[in-house]
Amino acid sequence: MIIVFLPKIVSIMTACIKDQNPLLGTFNTPFNTTPFHAINHGHYIPAFEETIKQGLDEVEEIVNNTEAPGFTNTIEALSYSADVFNRVSNIFYNLNSAETDSQMQEIARELAPLVSDFNNDILFNEGLFARIKAVYKQKEALSLNPEQYTLLEKTYKRFSRNGANLNKSGQARLREISRELSELSLRFQDNVLAETNAYLLHLTDEDDLSGLPDTARDAASQLAAARNLEGWAFTLHAPSFMPFLQYADNRELRKEFYMAYSTRASKNNDYDNREVLTRIANLRLERARLLGYQTHADFVLEERMAENADKVYELLNKLLLAARPTAEKELKEVQKLAWDMGADFELMHWDWSYYSEKLRQKRYKFDQEELRPYFELDAVKQGVFDLSNKLWGLSFVRNNDIHVYHPDVTVYEVYEENGRFLSVLYLDFFPREGKSPGAWMTSFLNQHRKQGDDIRPHISLVCNFSKPTDNAPSLLTFNEMSTFLHEFGHALHGMLSDVTYPNLSGTSVYRDFVELPSMLMENWAVERDFLDVFARHYKTGEGIPDDMVLKIIETRNFNAGYGILRQLGFGLNDMAWHTITEAVTTDPLDFEIIAMQPASLLPRVDHVMVSPTFAHIFAGGYAAGYYSYKWSEVLDADAFQVFKDNGIFDKQTAMSLREHILSKGGSEHPLTLYKRFRGKEPSVDALLKRDGLIS
Repeated sequence: MIIVFLPKIVSIMTACIKDQNPLLGTFNTPFNTTPFHAINHGHYIPAFEETIKQGLDEVEEIVNNTEAPGFTNTIEALSYSADVFNRVSNIFYNLNSAETDSQMQEIARELAPLVSDFNNDILFNEGLFARIKAVYKQKEALSLNPEQYTLLEKTYKRFSRNGANLNKSGQARLREISRELSELSLRFQDNVLAETNAYLLHLTDEDDLSGLPDTARDAASQLAAARNLEGWAFTLHAPSFMPFLQYADNRELRKEFYMAYSTRASKNNDYDNREVLTRIANLRLERARLLGYQTHADFVLEERMAENADKVYELLNKLLLAARPTAEKELKEVQKLAWDMGADFELMHWDWSYYSEKLRQKRYKFDQEELRPYFELDAVKQGVFDLSNKLWGLSFVRNNDIHVYHPDVTVYEVYEENGRFLSVLYLDFFPREGKSPGAWMTSFLNQHRKQGDDIRPHISLVCNFSKPTDNAPSLLTFNEMSTFLHEFGHALHGMLSDVTYPNLSGTSVYRDFVELPSMLMENWAVERDFLDVFARHYKTGEGIPDDMVLKIIETRNFNAGYGILRQLGFGLNDMAWHTITEAVTTDPLDFEIIAMQPASLLPRVDHVMVSPTFAHIFAGGYAAGYYSYKWSEVLDADAFQVFKDNGIFDKQTAMSLREHILSKGGSEHPLTLYKRFRGKEPSVDALLKRDGLIS
């Protein structure tokens, strides 16, 4: 009797769960956007448990299909499976980065083993892999189009490269490693956020503000008032931290602030990441060995444009050789200026931004703070929207009826030139305690086609820009404006996607290709014709002066060598952690010092580390891939030359970029896509020329 009625009972229970849990039901919202207003913390774990069950049931349906394995009933069916799980997962993990709290973090820790096991239950399903292999063996006879062929290749490699061929004991150990890595990555991210939020520089003596521009003072005053403090307060979030290092005359306070920032998560407290990151690196090595690779980098780079570690080091060393002489010359120039100004010390890290800015002002008669009034956030946003309209005919309509997860977030409907709906775009600009540092693009829903419908994406940009104050709206630095363009390039990759399968959509591309659209968009930041479109003084409405535009262009390569060396240091550090062939047992500080030494320029500071807060590689997707920023600069410098040749607003060039790259996602090999657009392979010389390192 129980057996007879069990399906009905389960069906009733599932219906109840769906009725009570907004994550599981139909989203009766504009464009099926996430009903953030209806979701609470208690909904997440039941939603994950239910959608994991659904996902495994869908896999079993594929496995138990009595028809012979084919592309449609196996590869395509698997691509579309677990779509509700993916929806729930996107919502939860996006919010855990952009609007988290202690309860969300605890839920994430509880979910980590469940999600890890779910992924491995699919990867280690013998019946499923047998069907995938059967289809893969007949791939040349299936008459697949390029996207279908790519999906088949990626599906087979996803299983074969991640343990499907291992014996039971190997798979069991891989499960343990996967669980622990997912938990460690979450802990790493949580520790960085906790350490970033824990520090506050509270000043009550106005003399300590000497040198700071009004924008920094106003923001600090407002922050202090918000915390019921007298005077001024500064945090380790970039809009507060960076201006202080760049402008504060008080060297001891600059040092204190720098040390607070640069020793985060390495202070022998509950949030220390040194053991966490070492364990992550060692587990990645063990996993690579289990899977038949010498190092984690070998495992990762097999599926990248770079192909192997030797080629990555070849790129890094070529750039290092070109940049180091320039960087050393720049250091001498900044050091001389400091001595001329009365400094009786060798420049340290907390001096670099300060004296570099002084040199910039002396050499070019130009203070970057002069740009802020012309980069009012709403104007910059409209400028970026107008640029995308000129290039691709896109238009943006604000929708206040779409629910958001925080009052700071605004939402836009994005349309094609012909009026066709293209995407939903969320914009989340300002720092807060529940938001991770940095800037990123993500998606709540990827574009794909299903049952004849073109499912359009829901894209989100998350940043940490300068907030409005009581005296002024949000006024961006030049770097923040460039960051907006960068992240918007990622957004275009997601919004303009035009593929069939969700796991090939938008930014689902090789990590060393994903930064091309974003890096490419940054080029417009120094183009006079683009700046003239939107850069107007927020008070007077006057356009940005010609001489100021010239200063932006002239100073583009100011201290470029130092900046390149800094990025190369990060890349070398990343590669060192992921080319280990034996478990690391040494102090991670000693390990890092050796790794980054070829790119080091300023004197080493005791206790200062990069690795404990290097979330890109220890809590993100850039392990053995941080070099991709420099590789993408090679691509973008080469690609932007087409716009320079044809006009920076040339619609034909933009549509070619869309047709061959932005719309294609990961549907074909990135080099194939790039060569279709550019007509040739990229050259590193284009980057070296742009950065002024070669003539």
